[in-house]
Amino acid sequence: MLSIEKYWEDPNLLHVNREPARAYYIPYADLDSAASRKRSRSPFYQALNGNWKFRYHTSVKHVEEGFYTEDADVSGWDDLLVPSCWQRNGYDQLHYTNTNYPIPCDPPFVPDANPAGLYVREFQVTENWQEKEKYIVFEGVNSCFYLWVNGVFAGYSQGSRNPAEFHISPYVTSGRNRIAVMVLKWCDGTYMEDQDMWRYSGIFRDVYLLARDQAHVRDVFIKQELSEDFRLGRLTCELDIIGTLKADVELRDAEGRRLQSASAVINGSGNVELQVQDPVLWNAEVPYLYTLHIHYGDEVLAFRTGFRQTTVIDGVFQINGRAVKLKGVNRHESHPELGAVIPLKHMIQDLHLMKRHNINTIRTAHYPNDPRFMELCDEYGFYVIDEADLEAHGMSSAEKWAEGAINRLSDNTQWEAAFVERAQRLVERDKNFPCVIIWSLGNEAGYGPNHIAMARWVQSRDASRLVHYEGAAARYKGSTDVEALDMESHMYESVPFIEEYARDESKTKPLFLCEYSHAMGNSPGDLQDYWKVIYQYPKLMGGCVWEWCDHGILAETEDGRPYFAYGGDFGDKPNDGNFCIDGLVSPDRIPHTGLLELKQVIAPVRIEASDLSSGTVCLSNLYDFRDLSHLFLSWCVEKDGHVLEQGQIMELEAAPHGGSQTLTLPYKLPEGDGRYFLTLSCRQNAETRWAEPGYEIMFQQFELPTGRKDVLSADPSGREERPSLHASQGHRREIQAKLKDQLLVIKGLDFRHTFDLYEGTLTGLSKHGVTMLAAPAAWSIWRAPTDNDRGIQSKWLTEGYDRAVMKVYGCTWSQQPDGTVEVIVDYSLGGYTRYPLLRGRTHWRFGTDGGVFLRTEVEVREELPFLPRFGLQLTLPAGNEEVEYFGYGPQESYIDKRLSTRMSKYELTVDDMFENYIHPQENGSRYGTEWAVISNRQGMGLRVEAPKPFSLQALHYTPEDLTAARHDYELTPRRETIVHVDYKMSGIGSNSCGPELGEPYRLDEKAFTFELRLLPVFKEDE
Repeated sequence: MLSIEKYWEDPNLLHVNREPARAYYIPYADLDSAASRKRSRSPFYQALNGNWKFRYHTSVKHVEEGFYTEDADVSGWDDLLVPSCWQRNGYDQLHYTNTNYPIPCDPPFVPDANPAGLYVREFQVTENWQEKEKYIVFEGVNSCFYLWVNGVFAGYSQGSRNPAEFHISPYVTSGRNRIAVMVLKWCDGTYMEDQDMWRYSGIFRDVYLLARDQAHVRDVFIKQELSEDFRLGRLTCELDIIGTLKADVELRDAEGRRLQSASAVINGSGNVELQVQDPVLWNAEVPYLYTLHIHYGDEVLAFRTGFRQTTVIDGVFQINGRAVKLKGVNRHESHPELGAVIPLKHMIQDLHLMKRHNINTIRTAHYPNDPRFMELCDEYGFYVIDEADLEAHGMSSAEKWAEGAINRLSDNTQWEAAFVERAQRLVERDKNFPCVIIWSLGNEAGYGPNHIAMARWVQSRDASRLVHYEGAAARYKGSTDVEALDMESHMYESVPFIEEYARDESKTKPLFLCEYSHAMGNSPGDLQDYWKVIYQYPKLMGGCVWEWCDHGILAETEDGRPYFAYGGDFGDKPNDGNFCIDGLVSPDRIPHTGLLELKQVIAPVRIEASDLSSGTVCLSNLYDFRDLSHLFLSWCVEKDGHVLEQGQIMELEAAPHGGSQTLTLPYKLPEGDGRYFLTLSCRQNAETRWAEPGYEIMFQQFELPTGRKDVLSADPSGREERPSLHASQGHRREIQAKLKDQLLVIKGLDFRHTFDLYEGTLTGLSKHGVTMLAAPAAWSIWRAPTDNDRGIQSKWLTEGYDRAVMKVYGCTWSQQPDGTVEVIVDYSLGGYTRYPLLRGRTHWRFGTDGGVFLRTEVEVREELPFLPRFGLQLTLPAGNEEVEYFGYGPQESYIDKRLSTRMSKYELTVDDMFENYIHPQENGSRYGTEWAVISNRQGMGLRVEAPKPFSLQALHYTPEDLTAARHDYELTPRRETIVHVDYKMSGIGSNSCGPELGEPYRLDEKAFTFELRLLPVFKEDE
């Protein structure tokens, strides 16, 4: 067994020989290489990424003595790429857990069987570095590590997502050298790193050497100050120096022009001050960056900086003197194959997607992200809530969520140094990034003296930014000192709560929703409600949706099919199942429909109708710092989904921060029957790094005040009858009805339908011998539960919603004088053990043209929870793959998740209608459908229409198929097409971790009537 000091269970020993935290930078030799920000162009930088020799041990007690010596034979060890997570390379247990610690809760102690990963690498040191001071930097190692250089112990560090730098000049020589690292899976720091994520281990961020002048700049803090009128910017460059040196400091603008310079001889520490008249201010919309160069000796340091001011005035959050709404997301560092290793290209992909969807804020949940990500946020323009690597959620779980349990560590002053150091390392590394507007003290770790000490240190070090911490509001046992916190932060509050907060004059701090609208699975469905209120009240800062991406791990089934795995798929215990599949994008960054909804809800332009009869609309600019000249407006007028007129207005000019512009569109107000819709779209007029010219920023749609309001006027066949049980049949045709063994057969000129009087339902539809039904029609109330249904699902199951079947009390038929055939069915729906859920009467009428009209009158048991849905399930034969409909689309839409969809006519396939979620659930419904035709490729199929819009779904899966599957690969599509025509479908909400579904979005009616018409059609003959 290895003979070493057991540092990993002492919360007061956080490192050995580690350098003090400092600002992130790379020294370069000249301005050009510094401007490139390509590390490899620096002669003072040497990457140690690549293949290392690696050996994994299930316990540190098995680590062999002497593995770190210069002559240790590691030739038989495995090769492992650095950076990497060893669990993604076949070692150890893949494990996802949220609130539960993966170890016994016994701080500061961890299991004796503490897995260890041993890393060994040889490297060369050039002769050119002989007179230099040598440092090694580990940007991220989980959870703690020991370092040896050429057989000599060089240091120890913990704190997984903060850099660790060691001075190694005493241990290295020119030529060949060897480093050895022992990484332990757990340490006392594990109790402060209980974030909701996969628990990865190893050297997961970059490792590199730096060569420094004997006298060099150790740390830089660029403090900026703006005059009251923002006409003068002052930069104070605080320098921490090793030795004595002459520093030449210059400031250049974004175009490379030198603005000011100064020089100073500094011994130990000193300041250099610069001023800029009329500085261009940095913000997320126009991220203007200056560059500060520091020259001394052989080195050039380059820092991009931006002038910006973050304040709270009279309870209103402001940037550069303007009230700003934070339209954000929480972003974990997550890659479907690499785990916590995030390549630069992947970071850029995330930022491009966020920009394309109108997101302006990122909370680095729940730890400092890779420093290159911060550079990109400066450059692309994002407001960043930069969060300390601190979460102790497991303290609650350990005591079964007892009151005050989560505060055990934050109240324990023996852990104060560990808490404060996490804030120090966060702030010192990222203090020069202008994108950082708020420091966060961590997440869900209680609130007590240790957090207060963190906040006070942060404010003493950097008073230019605000301090955030949600745990102060969440603390169970009363209020404590929150003076150092600049905002009140909450998670998953309801819309009424935030409105009440905004109206409460005793609340003097702005409210920030650091997590809201939990985007798990088919979600979120309440965004518009939040943002209507957030825009209304200045005291509401905005918030960050939880969260950006699904944390699925790319895996394979036994037969080689790829899928995204989640908690429990690897036998991991404890686990939180698919709770890590809760993002706006899939693990491979395919946007979910929830991201499309967010884009539309937080769009920076609002369009309102002034007078549609004259083509007058008003644009409001919700950007805070830029006018609308970078956008143009396209418009089109459609009738029943067909474009009649279209055009563009290229010159938009509305001023920022609420400026408006009235436009008159040169369309001719249509006349005649039909539905006419005006769609307006704001688009980019030039290429940006993240989108092409013409990319749509937002749209708005209005129905024009003309034409018939009869929903069936959108019928391309021109039929004018309404689908009423009492509709006129027009020209009378022969119709025959015969009863045989309880099967009623209705035949006409070109159709044959069957109705089972015993079962009380339609069993057959055909036209010219083409069968349109493959199974009896059935009333349906069950939907495959969404992740957001988990709060109500148990009530649904208790009442038997999932097992409801129809009981027929009576069924009679008659042929009417007009030739139609009428069937009346009295029925109920219910499951075993419970009373019937609902009772109803359905009137079926078979028309002489082959159409089937039905009206059902329903009464729901009074005390029941709201229904998931109510509608008719139709099973169409194999081959019915085409879906044409008039309604909201093209993607799925629900009563509370439809602002990103447009009313039009759509032609899709059944596969197009399906929205694939990693954990299968209700999906693909189309809210507000007015008619639909589901047919085969020859256009032979079934038309569905109703006097009131309905929800349409056409999939190759039943609700039961979706309910039973845990992963998408477990779904086997049926050859048949399963169609649901729903009177109503309850909304989506965000109750997987948030408030209950809002009452307006529930199917909670206790009595209702539903009418619709079914008609076999051959579309090509219509």
